[in-house]
Amino acid sequence: MKRFFITGLLVWVPIGITLWVINFIVTTMDAVVPPALQPEALFGVTIPGFGLVAVALLIFITGLVTANLIGQRLVRFWEGLLARIPLVRSIYSSVKQVSDTILAPNGQAFRQAALVQYPRAGCYTVAFVTGSPAKPLEAHLPGECVSVYVPTTPNPTSGFFLIMPREEVIPLDIPVDAALKYVVSMGTVPPAMPVSHPSALTSASIPSKK
Repeated sequence: MKRFFITGLLVWVPIGITLWVINFIVTTMDAVVPPALQPEALFGVTIPGFGLVAVALLIFITGLVTANLIGQRLVRFWEGLLARIPLVRSIYSSVKQVSDTILAPNGQAFRQAALVQYPRAGCYTVAFVTGSPAKPLEAHLPGECVSVYVPTTPNPTSGFFLIMPREEVIPLDIPVDAALKYVVSMGTVPPAMPVSHPSALTSASIPSKK
């Protein structure tokens, strides 16, 4: 009976968590839409997922508008306006820099999974190459270094930013999403692709500086 119960859990737990996440996203997006624009106020009926579709449509239209010259000028005007507000300026600029680095189609963050020794020599963990150290730091570093992000498990949204010598960072021949799954699963879901262990990172593996 215990074996059958565990087998049933293995079937229903992923389904339940998936449905819970989807319900959380849909509920959150529905709450974003103002009451005056809710389907209850417009059509007199409840439409589940209306907020999710509305937000996705808004994001798409925003990207479509800002892709041209006039839209880019409007964005620069809006950013200049926010830059004049003391507290908002600091928060917005920090969030924008992170989002531009991670979400930009031509961004180079998290393009390479790697293996590093952390938190001490002899212990290895999965990390992600995020680029090269900033120029003000280069003069104080011993030799050529790279910037890496070491995520925590099972929550990879928190972690540690490290600057390490290039020769101590071992690139992995696996996709970034497979490496993330490996971290989130605490090592229980191994990557499907084989892992290679070159002696050091090549220059092509490191995102170029801008």
